[in-house]
Amino acid sequence: MSNSNQSASAKSIHQSRFTNHFAQLCDIVAKLRSPEGCPWDREQTNASLVPPLLEEAYEVAGAVYAKDDANLREELGDLLLLIIMHAQIASEEKRFDIDEIAREISEKLIRRHPHVFGKSEARGSEAVVRQWEAIKREEKKGDAHYLASLPMALPALMRAEKAQKKAARVNFDWRELRDVMAKVEEELQETKNAVASAEARMIADEIGDLLFAVVNLARKCQLEAESLLQSATDKFVARFNEMEDRLRARGGKLGKAGLEELDAIWEEIKKDARS
Repeated sequence: MSNSNQSASAKSIHQSRFTNHFAQLCDIVAKLRSPEGCPWDREQTNASLVPPLLEEAYEVAGAVYAKDDANLREELGDLLLLIIMHAQIASEEKRFDIDEIAREISEKLIRRHPHVFGKSEARGSEAVVRQWEAIKREEKKGDAHYLASLPMALPALMRAEKAQKKAARVNFDWRELRDVMAKVEEELQETKNAVASAEARMIADEIGDLLFAVVNLARKCQLEAESLLQSATDKFVARFNEMEDRLRARGGKLGKAGLEELDAIWEEIKKDARS
């Protein structure tokens, strides 16, 4: 597809699907940041907006998992607002603006999808991902290392999984699931040895290695460690709430009841869940 055809296609999509609400939102943010705007908005920096940006991203994820379209629409709006805020701050400092962001991501999508916009014959998700990584490496060939682009700000489980996936794409990966399980067992034994040694630094290192190995096991089982831990935590919270309710019904109170009583109720809940 030629550049002119790509531009025409993009223009057609823009005209058929979008209104001027995006431009209006950009104008509102610019007004909020102006001398006549909001004091709070004027005080913000790219750095100060990182925590709310991450929070809003998680709230978007929560709305997706809840399958709540009304909430998803609202949360995506909150996330979009923060993206525009970041761009507005950069624009005021004459670094870049929202239009440059849109242009750059558009060019990247076209460049990294030659099977859609070019002549590549890549078919199937795996082939497309490998092609994406190859194009990305070529674009960033100035970087010293393959994993240089691994985001530091990702949650630890997600970052570990992303590192493992990227390594796997260049053939650095366990071939068999049993090998991954053996690695988990090895790291667990090393953790036990570290605990027995009572060396705090060694214990921390080995628990970290154990967690990394468990993330790898989840990945090899085609599962996401982050989601698994979220689900496990949700299950723990639900059971803990049920335990609290049952304890209260028996006249007990958290903080006063002993471990044996709490554990007995916990086992009751687990038994009821299985029945």
